[in-house]
Amino acid sequence: MIERYTLPEMGRVFSDAHKYELWCQVETLVLEAHAADGTVPAEVVEPVRNAPPPTAERVAEIEAVTQHDVIAFLTAWADNTEPREAAAWVHFGMTSSDLLDTALAAQLVEATDILLDKADTLVGVLRDHALKHRDTLRVGRTHGIHGEPDVWGHRVADFAFGLARSRDRLRRAREAVGVMAISGPVGTYSNIDPGVESHVAERMGLRPADVSTQVVLRDGISEWVSCLAIAATVCEAIALEVRHGQRTEVRELWEPFGKGQKGSSAMPHKKNPILSERICGMARNVRAQIVPVMEGIPLWHERDISHSSTERISLPDAAVATDYLLHLTARLVGGLVVDADRMRANLDSTNGLIYSSTVVSELIETGASREDVYALVQAAAMRTWEAGAPFRETLREEAAQRGVALDEERLDEVCRPERFVRHLDGLFDRLA
Repeated sequence: MIERYTLPEMGRVFSDAHKYELWCQVETLVLEAHAADGTVPAEVVEPVRNAPPPTAERVAEIEAVTQHDVIAFLTAWADNTEPREAAAWVHFGMTSSDLLDTALAAQLVEATDILLDKADTLVGVLRDHALKHRDTLRVGRTHGIHGEPDVWGHRVADFAFGLARSRDRLRRAREAVGVMAISGPVGTYSNIDPGVESHVAERMGLRPADVSTQVVLRDGISEWVSCLAIAATVCEAIALEVRHGQRTEVRELWEPFGKGQKGSSAMPHKKNPILSERICGMARNVRAQIVPVMEGIPLWHERDISHSSTERISLPDAAVATDYLLHLTARLVGGLVVDADRMRANLDSTNGLIYSSTVVSELIETGASREDVYALVQAAAMRTWEAGAPFRETLREEAAQRGVALDEERLDEVCRPERFVRHLDGLFDRLA
């Protein structure tokens, strides 16, 4: 992911420097376990533990010759070990995937913890915003067309619960990616005792794979990326709502617009929903990683590395982009300007058409057939659409032509917007 969208904490997790720190940690823990079992000389542990991780530049220099990243790392780290002979026991009994998959599991757990913290923050921002606007009347829309009265807090509550579910999925996915293996070539523990794997897993807070060949099967990582994509897409749903609400014809919502901010290089009047549009675009990048990562589940026999090059791009990109999306969406909602007066004006803009469903129900209760009532109300509604006359006026005219009596006082009561949201208290109680 480019630096523009990389927040420092997540960027650090996927940096080469941190990767080599984790590789050193894994190799040192394996060496400790071997020494405890008497497999390797105990005196080599301390020099290896004290050797600083190699720089990314030095590893790259060696890899240019070896064309093997793990061998390049081990060589560069050995150069930092005093005495260098102690490094001969590093990687004893291991294969490359033992190191790579175990360190990757640690990276993904660290990344998940960062994402969970931001998801918690966003859930709280959404909850508070929804509760603040539990009485802010607006028109509910279906297919982009005015439906019935609603409150803005209801819409946001849906997003809050959706993001909370996304967070909970990610918590479960944390367990799915916190899986490691140190089982040697083809995963049979032929050159390494299973106790070494258990020792490393315990010290690193990971779980040994139930079964490994030479690699950990990528179903857990695929689950993790899918969970990130769902969370990113919920963020997109929030952003899309803001984009619609900020259109000139609607003008119910406004992104935060800072002092000195510019909306257009050509049109000074513009206040564009750039945060929301960026969120929508970035969510595509996260979703795009699902298939490449999932295609790393099927590999040739016990192992190939067709998954490796994909994951070097897809896993950091998915984590970095989701981290940025959660941060940006919290900023968007936290600074969102809600124009309650405009919401009410839009609610009233169709001259009462939004009460058509209530009118149908009321007239059915007088004993008329649903077909006749619907035809009457639809005819009145179409006249309001075409001529702009108030719906109650066209309704009276249509009813008079058909000999249908209207209870005007009762219609006054049921055509109040507050009546439509009277059963939402339980929802907001759950939200709180």
